Amino acid sequence: MLTVENVDVVVIGMGPGGEEVAGRLAESGLRVIGVEDALVGGECPYWGCIPSKMMIRASNLLAEARRVNSLAGTVSVEPDWSVVAARIRDEATDNWDDQVAVERFEAKGGTLIRGRGSLESPGVVVVGEQRFRASRAIVFATGAHPQIPAINGLDHAPHWTNHQAIATEVLPESIIVLGGGAIGVELAQVFARFGSKVTVIEGETGLLMRDEPEAGKVLEEVFRAEGLEVITGVTVVSVTHENDRFTVTLENGKSVESERLLVATGRVVDLTPLGVSVLGIDPSTHDLRVDHDMRVLDSEGKVCFGVWAVGDVTGKAPFTHMSMHQARIAIASILNLAHESAEYHAVPHVTFTDPEVAAVGLSEKSARETGIKVATGMAQVSTSARGFIHKSGNEGFIKLVADESAGILVGATSVGPHGGEVLGMLTLAVHERTPIGRLRSMIYAYPTFHRGIEDALVDLEKNIAKSHP
Repeated sequence: MLTVENVDVVVIGMGPGGEEVAGRLAESGLRVIGVEDALVGGECPYWGCIPSKMMIRASNLLAEARRVNSLAGTVSVEPDWSVVAARIRDEATDNWDDQVAVERFEAKGGTLIRGRGSLESPGVVVVGEQRFRASRAIVFATGAHPQIPAINGLDHAPHWTNHQAIATEVLPESIIVLGGGAIGVELAQVFARFGSKVTVIEGETGLLMRDEPEAGKVLEEVFRAEGLEVITGVTVVSVTHENDRFTVTLENGKSVESERLLVATGRVVDLTPLGVSVLGIDPSTHDLRVDHDMRVLDSEGKVCFGVWAVGDVTGKAPFTHMSMHQARIAIASILNLAHESAEYHAVPHVTFTDPEVAAVGLSEKSARETGIKVATGMAQVSTSARGFIHKSGNEGFIKLVADESAGILVGATSVGPHGGEVLGMLTLAVHERTPIGRLRSMIYAYPTFHRGIEDALVDLEKNIAKSHP
């Protein structure tokens, strides 16, 4: 029988949200156990946000240098993947060593336990040969892992996930990317710009299907212009790997070959190892339901006393900024401090391709599905003054989705150069439910990319007027 160690808090999973919760609670004077079986800091600093954006920054520099010839003179560009690989190891991941992160947590008073944590009973967490009883809180922050589709032969083929793609020191001569979501398209464009022959295969009808369809169409056109092959609307039926080559066979009978295969078909939450059944939660469900204080709810919707969750495991939105937002609320809730309730009507996200694809709130389709009386407005980046000045690489648009009855924006998309930065103002407008009239009365600096919002507002007003002849 294992002895039980009494503590205040156990945080299972030390990704961005979990590390924030554990560190802040430890700083408050609570005795906190942080449980992690991989690297403290999670996916973002080692295989996600940070190193991938370093790769994107490098590939964008190559693209901009190549645009010099049509705008400013003549240059010759020679890509060197070794520079990127070295920077990722030296500046981003510490060669995948989390000692700095561990020391940061321990300096705040926390204790790190390596291993996988699961509930033995309400309030008691087991990690290997150790047991902890948490008198104040148990926090699940276990994230998600790559979802590998059930394709014949795939499980026997040495495919990549984003981990291997980020860590590679050798640029693949060719690569097939399964999945046209954010991770897939970002890495596909990076490898193509460094010289790999890239094929993107997406079973849905377009790229970035969670976004407005116009965004996927723009990106597909850009990809084709840059030499990537894009195959959409076709299912993969089998994968083979022979003589160091992958062959992907499609349902239409065609096949594609490459040196490498990157599987980027999304991420999934697995509750099975967490022991949540002791809380009255079905472990086969896709995520942990939480209330506005980030308290975990059981299968009947009742609060599980002393249990919170943050990040991907809650199923709200798989972004680092979401986990940090939820972490702030959970910390205050656990410490019984005044705090805001969780709000999800204005969640922003950015896909860092070139052009960037950024969106907040509801898409036109999702808004209509909720029964909102929808009006939209659009403006093309290329027809704006800044787009004209920018010229090469000015693909994109701004699309506004309005609740006509309420007179506010409920969603927006910004595709184009610095699209993620342009989204900032739109996120504020959706979050604060700013009246369209107030947005229209603003003064927009000229010539900027964000001035395109005013053009989209003009189009929105015209479309609203048309609906009221």
